[in-house]
This record gives sequence, structure tokens and C-alpha cells, in this order.
Amino acid sequence: MKDELRIKLKRRRGLFSGEERVDADGKIFENFFSKYGGYQSFFIYNSFGSEADTRRIVRRLINEGKKVLLPRVEGDIIVPVSYGETTVGAYGIEEPVGVPYQGDIDVIVAPLLAVNGRGYRIGYGKGYYDRFFKGSSALKVGLGYSFQSVEFDEDVWDEPLDEYLFERGVIRFGGERNK
Repeated sequence: MKDELRIKLKRRRGLFSGEERVDADGKIFENFFSKYGGYQSFFIYNSFGSEADTRRIVRRLINEGKKVLLPRVEGDIIVPVSYGETTVGAYGIEEPVGVPYQGDIDVIVAPLLAVNGRGYRIGYGKGYYDRFFKGSSALKVGLGYSFQSVEFDEDVWDEPLDEYLFERGVIRFGGERNK
């Protein structure tokens, strides 16, 4: 089921383009800073292909003096590395060069292909973000478009998001958090 959804939503996201996509990315940008602008440190994916755009968000975070960390794949895990010089990683995605960050992170922003009403996401199937989420006290936010909200059954190893940010706003899952 998840593999079928991955194929369907990758295709749907790939077809989402033009002015409609530019408008959606602009609203995501506005919603992001309205909701999370008060936080200081962010682990945020480096958008690739048809993913919801994070490049403009990252530029503004840097300009505002926030701590910005990008993911780097190391074996079967991802590690946070400070924004800066990048190189093309194993999946063709720009990844940061440098020493992995060891400090606290306020907000983790994860890509997704789908999210359900309980806050579970479907990613690309390798489990990197589920492993990274496990045990983290950071606010876990999925970023995407409204059509990516669909129902599916999660697996026992899946880790939930706290919130889903998209062009129409933010959906909170579970209990209230501080801040």
C-alpha cells in the first residue's frame, strides 16, 4: 500500500507546477515564519526535485541569524550538519560538508510524500527520518502540499510528526507543546 502511495504521490507532486506551485510555496513560506519564526535552531531538508521548497526558507533563516542544519546521509542514518559548503550526496541531493552538530535542535523540518490524520508520514522508504525522530525532543514538522494529506495505515516503526505545515496552514497532531 505504501509503495503504491509513494508512486502515486510522487507523480502527483511532479505534475504540481507553474503558478499554482509558486503560490503554494509562497504560502508555505509565510506560514512557516508565522508559526516557527520564534525558534532559534532548525534541522531542515534541502529541497530536491518536486519537494515543497525550503531554499527560500533556509535563506531567510540564515539572514535572521538562526542556526540552520541540513541532513547528510551516513550509512543508514542522517546527521545534522551546519549550513555551508555542500557536495552531491548518494541520492543526488546537495548535502553539507563538515562535522555533525551535537547540540539541541528546536525544530526538525522533514520532507514527505504523504501524511495521515494521526501525523505519520510516508517518506522515500529508507526510514532515515523515523530513526532521526526517535528520542528527539525537537518539534517535528512535515512540510508539503494539501494534496499530500491522505489516509493510510502506519507501520510499528514509524515515528509521528507533531505538525504538518502546508499552503493552507498548520495541522497539529497529539498534545500541546511549549513555545
